[in-house]
Amino acid sequence: MNSEIQPTEYGSFPSNFRCSKLSELCAEKIGVQTGPFGSQLHKEDYVQVGTPIITVEHLGDNRIIHINTPFVSDEDRIRLSKYHLQEGDIVFSRVGSVDRRAIVRKEENGWLFSGRCLRVRADKEKIDPLYLSYFFGLEAFKKYIRGIAVGATMPSINTKILSDISIYYPESLEAQREIATTFYAIDEKIEINSKSNQTLEAIAQTLFKSWFVDFDPVKAKLSVLAAGGSAEEAERAAMCAISARDEASLNTLQTEQPEAYAELARTAALFPSAMQDSELGEMPMGWELSEIGKEVKIVGGGTPSTKQPDFWDNGDICWTTPKDLSNATDKIILDTERKITKEGLNKISSGLLPVNTVLLSSRAPVGYLALTKVPLAINQGYIAMRCEQNLPPEYVLLWASSVMDEIKQRASGTTFAEISKKNFKPINVVVPSKALLDIFTQHASNIYDQIANQVSENSSLTRVRDTLLPKLLSGELTLPDTTPPKANPPESDTLEGQQSQQPLMEAAG
Repeated sequence: MNSEIQPTEYGSFPSNFRCSKLSELCAEKIGVQTGPFGSQLHKEDYVQVGTPIITVEHLGDNRIIHINTPFVSDEDRIRLSKYHLQEGDIVFSRVGSVDRRAIVRKEENGWLFSGRCLRVRADKEKIDPLYLSYFFGLEAFKKYIRGIAVGATMPSINTKILSDISIYYPESLEAQREIATTFYAIDEKIEINSKSNQTLEAIAQTLFKSWFVDFDPVKAKLSVLAAGGSAEEAERAAMCAISARDEASLNTLQTEQPEAYAELARTAALFPSAMQDSELGEMPMGWELSEIGKEVKIVGGGTPSTKQPDFWDNGDICWTTPKDLSNATDKIILDTERKITKEGLNKISSGLLPVNTVLLSSRAPVGYLALTKVPLAINQGYIAMRCEQNLPPEYVLLWASSVMDEIKQRASGTTFAEISKKNFKPINVVVPSKALLDIFTQHASNIYDQIANQVSENSSLTRVRDTLLPKLLSGELTLPDTTPPKANPPESDTLEGQQSQQPLMEAAG
């Protein structure tokens, strides 16, 4: 532990740390632009495939979020070349949540940044970019930057504000990299979990679409029967459609895993072998076409008066707004940023919603989805679906995702789009047999349980990282005496050096 410390605007740092203005540590002036969202480029200029643009919405927890990025053509990319990003750049939010930042990794090299962002390009001979990005992640720094932002309604920072801030850092680049690599290892594990969850979500959506939108098992049976095949051959075709296996693979399954084969056969038998007409076109025989408002209990929420401390102070009841989902990559809620008291809960007519309630943001914007894994209350920006009848929550969640275009089309409003409960309730939903829903729930609930477990692990890792960060930078903790980390963080999804970080994780509590 370093006994000599220096007090700063961000807390205490070892006295041997250097202090420089950010502008003195940059390879070039902090970048800002009016485009691509401005006079240089308009939304109608976006293309389906091209160079992605980073907006404020894509700034995650020191990582660029690769979801719903707009693209520009190669021609526009060349024209906007001075707004390119390089590996190691740090992108800041210029307006709103001004403490949001993300470092540019190898896969984002050459992307563009939007007009609501600021680009910091560190001089790598003076300071390690990854260290700098974690320095910006200090809670004390984020509080400071929020405090010096200008504007009451919409806080903002500019190049002058960012250029003049003080940065504290070890003089040795090797020491900087040792600290940065410690946190990079934790963030890499978080990223691995996040990518795994995206894969699991895609599997769940593919399963739902195949069974309940495209009706693949039913159509497989019909195709065989129409060609003169037997009922047994039709069942085998459905089994192939359900398992994504060919006949040879199915035969192997029957020989080597007879129990799994029998379970697959039982599932295939639950799909009809005929279709019927409906308002939406043909659908499997015996299934019902209903309205979502008849199949789930739909409720809204509210916001207890923020002028009443009794509704908020020391509250321990989760209360969510759509903002909680704005940067979420997983459709799971395990915790919320804000909490209310029992007195506050009494002011919300829908009360405490149970676990496995499906949430849909109904405005600003329409379309965020989540499955609750803790009891919570909601504000007025949600439509909540309590799954108390036949449809399981995982089915309802995936159904809502599958009809999102219609949900958004039913939204209205001049200032911002909003879908009312009245317009939401009549949306059609296909209701299969209960036996098939039970089988589907077994598969889907297992997937979302895995997602929830990894979301929980990520939350724990984030707490460890955020607890370690000020302790390492203040000198309260020092790195264990191990082989020095590589000069550059690992570029793969491996966690080299993670074992050496265990003593630090234990120190974090």
